[in-house]
Amino acid sequence: MKKINMLEGPILPSLTKLALPIMATAMVQMAYNLTDMAWIGRVGADAVTAVGTAGMYVWLSQGVVSLARMGGQVKVAHSLGEREPEGAALYAQGSFQMAVLFSILYGAIAVLFAKPLIAFFGLSSPSIVADAENYLRITCGCIFFSFMSSVFTGVMTASGDSKTPFLANSVGLAANMLLDPLFIFGLGPIPRMGAIGAAVATVSAQVVVFVVFLIMMRKDKQLFGKIKIWKKTPWSHIRVMVKIGVPTAIQNLIYTSISMSITRMVAGFGDTAVAVQRVGSQIESISYLTADGFAASVNSFIGQNYGSRQLKRVKQGYLTAVGTMVVWGCFTSALLILCPEPIFRLFITEEAIIPHGIHYLRILGYSQFLMCIEITTVGAFSGLGKTIQPAIISILLTSARIPLALVLSATALGLNGIWWAFSLSSITKGIIFFISFMVVINWMLRKES
Repeated sequence: MKKINMLEGPILPSLTKLALPIMATAMVQMAYNLTDMAWIGRVGADAVTAVGTAGMYVWLSQGVVSLARMGGQVKVAHSLGEREPEGAALYAQGSFQMAVLFSILYGAIAVLFAKPLIAFFGLSSPSIVADAENYLRITCGCIFFSFMSSVFTGVMTASGDSKTPFLANSVGLAANMLLDPLFIFGLGPIPRMGAIGAAVATVSAQVVVFVVFLIMMRKDKQLFGKIKIWKKTPWSHIRVMVKIGVPTAIQNLIYTSISMSITRMVAGFGDTAVAVQRVGSQIESISYLTADGFAASVNSFIGQNYGSRQLKRVKQGYLTAVGTMVVWGCFTSALLILCPEPIFRLFITEEAIIPHGIHYLRILGYSQFLMCIEITTVGAFSGLGKTIQPAIISILLTSARIPLALVLSATALGLNGIWWAFSLSSITKGIIFFISFMVVINWMLRKES
């Protein structure tokens, strides 16, 4: 695949060329998740609750792999910006090796301790609990394929190739769309498996994505041709990647742990309340997955330009990215606030649940554009190799959701109080993140001059 030159030329075209395939990949991932939820929703709210509960640990796993992915992605971008392709290959190699190790450990824990992990949420229905345990064992027990694809995406994006991840994930989406109804509802000799079928379809699609990456990497001799997966990576390279990746990993793990604790709080309003949260959060992916994709392009753009010490270009690239995300975030905010009912009905049609879904989407709609700014800025900080500051901000303000949710849910707001805790914290984080990055980059520019 042809790679994009991010060190020269107009910023907007370069950033856009890199970002569009990444954002398209995010859209594919969003369609992937929404397809799962749409089919599971046809089974019923109980199945949605089971998949949504176990899916929290799939989400948690992304915090684990982010240590390997972020450290590798940032240092590959820096090395390429410094015109050191051999160093980039070593960092990519170490990133893959860490991902293999983490996937084995995480998968083993998920399989062996599925019962206590699901028991944490305090679900009341034995059938929902059983489905959640099985979903967890299958999806996290086979997490290797997801971890490796995540690192492939990070390394390729850092090198300026955002089209290959889009292609791989598109093929995976097609596989998932075919396999979901087949395994969930059954056909011929394949029995109806419900929530377990969704897990089988998900893992099968992840295998397909992994295979596509393997095929495509063989065409890249400049970077992947230099990787020796069985050769020991120098400890100096591992140490640098860990230093960069640990704050991001801790941030993601704590963020997910807080969300899991709040999900337990939500379960106190009934098992179906968990279904509302999980469906609502998947619909929100219209914002956050797109912002994640754009943040990845910003990370690579800033990483390479920071490596070549073009700080003015770094600032201009960030402001261009923020402007784009403000437009997208305002669109998604309007969509969730003005059209919550028809959107939610696409996934759950049970009349008793619809009003709660409408409240969720409207309340979270107010925070979408600032959430997009937050995610984009995290990517920008990471591109500079500065992952500690955003981690501290995110951990402090996300942790505030728990006491805020406890206070607001104890008022007449009830369950809606928890949704307001989400929205208010996202609004606050978006404002603080933007101000913080501008302070940091302006200080760096003054120091250089």
